[in-house]
Amino acid sequence: MWQIFSRFLALGLISFGGPAAHIGYFRETFVKELNWLDEKQYGSIVALSQFMPGPGSSQVGFAIGYHKGGLAGALAAFLGFTLPSFLLLFLFAVTSAKWLQVDAVAGAIHGLKLLAVVVVADATLAMFKQYCQRKTAQCLMLATAFCLLVIPSLLTQMVVLAVAAVIGCLVLTRGDNISPETPHIKLNYSWLGLFIIGLVASFFLANKPDSVGQIFGQFYQVGSLVFGGGHVVLPLLEANVGELVTQDRFLTGYALAQAIPGPMFTLATFLGADIWQESPMLGAIVATVAIFVPGFLLMLVGLKSWHAISQRPVIAGGLAGVNSAVVGLLLAALYQPVFTTGVMSSLDMGLVLVGFGVLKVAKPNIVLLVIGFAMAGSAVSML
Repeated sequence: MWQIFSRFLALGLISFGGPAAHIGYFRETFVKELNWLDEKQYGSIVALSQFMPGPGSSQVGFAIGYHKGGLAGALAAFLGFTLPSFLLLFLFAVTSAKWLQVDAVAGAIHGLKLLAVVVVADATLAMFKQYCQRKTAQCLMLATAFCLLVIPSLLTQMVVLAVAAVIGCLVLTRGDNISPETPHIKLNYSWLGLFIIGLVASFFLANKPDSVGQIFGQFYQVGSLVFGGGHVVLPLLEANVGELVTQDRFLTGYALAQAIPGPMFTLATFLGADIWQESPMLGAIVATVAIFVPGFLLMLVGLKSWHAISQRPVIAGGLAGVNSAVVGLLLAALYQPVFTTGVMSSLDMGLVLVGFGVLKVAKPNIVLLVIGFAMAGSAVSML
């Protein structure tokens, strides 16, 4: 368990760039470096996370931990990856964040945003080679990226994933190496029951003003309803808990959540601490647990049988279509928001190209790249 926790803790300290970058970091570490799972298993987990509400990249990390060490491993992965951003946002909620205005610190963060461009570009290229070998898959990838760049919305994402799944079922099944046997599928209805109980209870708890229960209920509802994770959580959080904090504090928390590594969903940490000022740590813990738990419960419903489900010919074809669309999602995210919020000058672009070249040729440990980009960002900020 310590190995799982420590690996995810290290990633939680450096994973800037949002869900797309996190998927790239996870692939670099757990597929290429540690071989905890292969490309096919990883692609299946990523595809499953796209269909479940909740924090997409954290669900992928949760599933990797589960694959390596069962439920205890999944919890260790979640705690390790989330702890750094939880502590930082809690401290920001109860103290001042003025140190972020220091040029060297801001420069280091900017350098890490450039690293996110490199990591997402590498993940997109690698997953393209893995999942887009057929022309139909390549067309699905390009169509997905085009739609999300032209009409960026949650609805667009859900529609293109659904269409890709249907096309995959119809076109991409034939010729795939799929076992003709029908594997046994057994869903875990206990976890589904817990999810439903939590969702029903959340509506009662959310109507109890000025209570910890209200915090749990409102954040649980958000975690149950948001698809896509990342920045998609913002409008739902604003609609559900926006009246409990000032708009200025809400936007401050959102800005800070973007500036630090780790999952965007830990914005709940900042808001929970700010809402429950009688005991900020309690408020932060309740809000954070409530927003993450629904997505994890739903992952546990089908995670054990997901490999068996994905071996059925029709499902496998649909999965191939979704995997192609996921590559398109990564390609669109590579441009917006990863590239557009990271690369601000020709010098930035030069650093990205050098970093990408170093990654592909020298294949250094990700920690060395983090140190290099942080130092480069700080140095550039001093010019």
